[in-house]
Amino acid sequence: MYGSIEAGGTKFVCAIGNSKLEILERVSFPTTTPDETLEQVAAFFKQYQTQLASIGVGSFGPIDIHHDSVTYGHITSTPKLAWQNFDFVGTLKKYFNIPIAWTTDVNAACYGEYVAGNGKGLTSVVYYTVGTGIGGGALQNGAFVEGFSHPEMGHMLVKRHPEDTFLGNCPFHQDCLEGMAAGPALEKRTGTKGENLLAEDPVWEIEADYISQCAYNTTLMFAPDIIIFGGGVMKQDHMKKKVQEKFAKLVNHYVTTPAVEEYIVTPKLGDNAGTIGCLALAQDATINA
Repeated sequence: MYGSIEAGGTKFVCAIGNSKLEILERVSFPTTTPDETLEQVAAFFKQYQTQLASIGVGSFGPIDIHHDSVTYGHITSTPKLAWQNFDFVGTLKKYFNIPIAWTTDVNAACYGEYVAGNGKGLTSVVYYTVGTGIGGGALQNGAFVEGFSHPEMGHMLVKRHPEDTFLGNCPFHQDCLEGMAAGPALEKRTGTKGENLLAEDPVWEIEADYISQCAYNTTLMFAPDIIIFGGGVMKQDHMKKKVQEKFAKLVNHYVTTPAVEEYIVTPKLGDNAGTIGCLALAQDATINA
């Protein structure tokens, strides 16, 4: 069996799956302190300790992904003070001396869609989560696109919509993609959570404008086979079409992409993308151990 840990800033989701990447059991609990949270993680997986071959972790970040770094496996400069410079992988290894795959939460979701979702069979896949924050992950020929660190595509700068008077919610960049289009930005702009806004609310046109800019920038930087937008904000049924239409106008026939209905999509795996991605990464870690 394989373990999956989606380590989010708000909650942890742990799951057990088999070699077919089928989810057999899943639990979630609030993200509190590292010690308390990891104890709950360990208690869940200890039920399966004799069968557990490996664990895949997709974590909130920033994280250290370089195997030759002295802080590999650490969460680094997160605004969650208790988790700053926390040795996640090292602590997990104290409980389970098995292979552990380690990446960002959005990379894990990207990998899930690559192996079993809308990215299956494609060469280049980009995935964004648009929710409490905005993060992006990219795969090329099955390998994550990364260099000195993992990408932080959610903080790309966007052009302000001419009718948008909101100053931005990011403490670092103000009017970056996350600062203008993540869930908290929607709520601060309108005074209402996104899930409670009517589809006819004009704020969705502004939201779609920023997400379409993201798709445009991604297209010209990576020329991927597909761009997948997940997260709570993109669960609004009308958003996908709005983004597709605005994206087509932005590109203005400069490049020829796949048909927009197949190019800009939402996750086939829905909320399971991250869990299945972690299970698949765990399976890979066992094979490569």
